[in-house]
Amino acid sequence: MGIFAKRLSRALSTCILSKQWPYHQSLFASAWSATQLRGVKSRGSDLKPGNVIEKKGRIYQVVKAQHTTQGRGGAIIQVELHDVDSGSKSSARFRTDETLEKVFVAEKSFRYLYTDEETGNIVLMEPETYEQLDVPKHLFGECYVYLQDDMEVDVQLYEERAMSVSIPRRVTCTVAESEIPMRASATPQYKKVLLDNGLTVQVPKYVVEGDRIIVNTTNHSYVSRA
Repeated sequence: MGIFAKRLSRALSTCILSKQWPYHQSLFASAWSATQLRGVKSRGSDLKPGNVIEKKGRIYQVVKAQHTTQGRGGAIIQVELHDVDSGSKSSARFRTDETLEKVFVAEKSFRYLYTDEETGNIVLMEPETYEQLDVPKHLFGECYVYLQDDMEVDVQLYEERAMSVSIPRRVTCTVAESEIPMRASATPQYKKVLLDNGLTVQVPKYVVEGDRIIVNTTNHSYVSRA
């Protein structure tokens, strides 16, 4: 029995060492993790945009992070934080050696169903379980206008609560109104058009009303005809 126990112990040790555990890397190496943990400590110098931290009992997502040096005061990191509950933004400073509490979140894909006019929330559906999830509209920011029926949306969750969302980088839209190019030059190359979602974008002059075009949702720019 003693020999069997030793062999089993040796086999388990080999199995564990062969796995690439995420904790062998910096805790902030990746913005999102499939494992949800709380109370995990790391340094301020490891903060990156997309990370989620807990500060004074509230949950924040890091929007921007910039390292600076203040003479004898040492290195600090200036961050812009997004309060997940209220949607408000604030600034904060941390020492690079300051201990922070990291929140790991899970990322899941959902489908857009509709916008609840009473609450203003976006209602999404988990495609496999058909479970519905209400997400505050402010988490979508300016990208809210791109939502279309059955569009796939990635949601970052902490304790079943939406932390942030992201839509596809490229979305197909329809030109609702086409503007005649300004005659500032003999051969104007671009003009402004109104899309079916209410956004105005610049497009090549050959794009006309009714055309379906692909738009980059990160900067609201024209990509090509669909």
